[in-house]
Amino acid sequence: MKYFSVFLQFILGFFVGILLLVSGTTALAYVVFYRLNTSPPKPIFAEEKQEKAAEPSTLESNAQEKAKKSKEKMAARESELFSEIQKKEKKGDLPSGAYRASVIWPSGLSLRSEPDQDAQRIGGIDYKAELIILKTSSDGDWQNVRISRSGQEGWVKAGNIQKIE
Repeated sequence: MKYFSVFLQFILGFFVGILLLVSGTTALAYVVFYRLNTSPPKPIFAEEKQEKAAEPSTLESNAQEKAKKSKEKMAARESELFSEIQKKEKKGDLPSGAYRASVIWPSGLSLRSEPDQDAQRIGGIDYKAELIILKTSSDGDWQNVRISRSGQEGWVKAGNIQKIE
């Protein structure tokens, strides 16, 4: 009878241990998945904040005004340059042999400094973005392009664009 009670205690302890292990794991999984399921708080950017603070001192406000004016001037100059480039390109003032094209690669293209896969990446071009093909490399694997919106030039892998007619 003594062996029977020891065996019964062992079996009962074994099942209680398994029950505690399963319930603890379930509780931990619930906590982890609950935290993963909740959305993080919405970020508040400086542009969205309501200006409720007191007005800054005159020195600070003068410095801010000067910074704003210089930023506005630079933005105006950049927009003028871009508009000039776009006007020239729209008028048909493309270099000889150049043509308009659109990116057909779904994930966009990498703009490289040289016609080589290992060349430095200097930017990217989005899917369906308009660009101008200036020339093609001698082996036909790379194309020298100019992005219509920004005027940035570089090289892209050939075969990922479609001519716009």
